[in-house]
Amino acid sequence: MGAAVSCIKSMFQTIGSVLMAIVNGIGSILTAIIHGIVSFLDILISFLTCGYCGGKRKRGGRTKHATTTSRI
Repeated sequence: MGAAVSCIKSMFQTIGSVLMAIVNGIGSILTAIIHGIVSFLDILISFLTCGYCGGKRKRGGRTKHATTTSRI
């Protein structure tokens, strides 16, 4: 009788472990999807507010390494 109870107990523990693995897998997939959407929206908002396109403007003037040529 004790062996049958032990077998049933381990069977329910295995089923519980499988269900928790499925729930954790679904949670990980949803987390990855949400992170991807947030990253995409971050890039889109940054682009629309000129975070990438106009944030670093080139200024006119001298360059750091001015080269001169001499005619000798």
